[in-house]
Amino acid sequence: MGFIGTIFIGLIVGLLARFLKPGDDSMGWIMTILLGIGGSLAATYGGQALGIYHAGEGAGFIGAVIGAVILLVIYGLVTKKS
Repeated sequence: MGFIGTIFIGLIVGLLARFLKPGDDSMGWIMTILLGIGGSLAATYGGQALGIYHAGEGAGFIGAVIGAVILLVIYGLVTKKS
């Protein structure tokens, strides 16, 4: 997949993660894309390394969304304003 495709998938995964996680997430498009791409990479390579699924399976997209939600929660904890 090319660079533009990676950004597009990252945007979709990031938007789904923001939709699924409750609460206020005031961040821009770039951070949403970066969290989506990060979640995709972590879930894809982590799931394949653990043998949960193989490349090209639909479970990889679900794993990418779950990975992005986890990154979104961590990002919220790190940037939490007191």
